[in-house]
Amino acid sequence: MAYVISDECLSCGTCEGQCPVGAISQGDGKYVIDESACLGCGSCAGVCPAGAISEK
Repeated sequence: MAYVISDECLSCGTCEGQCPVGAISQGDGKYVIDESACLGCGSCAGVCPAGAISEK
């Protein structure tokens, strides 16, 4: 299952470096996850300081 980033995103970029397939990128005001590329591993959610990443 893909992960999504909520509006609580701080745009810190911590999650981007944790994604093993590069599915996370800077979006308009927050980071976004490419759902078609997301493996659903949860690596990003584990490092998000704002708790803004969850399963869709």
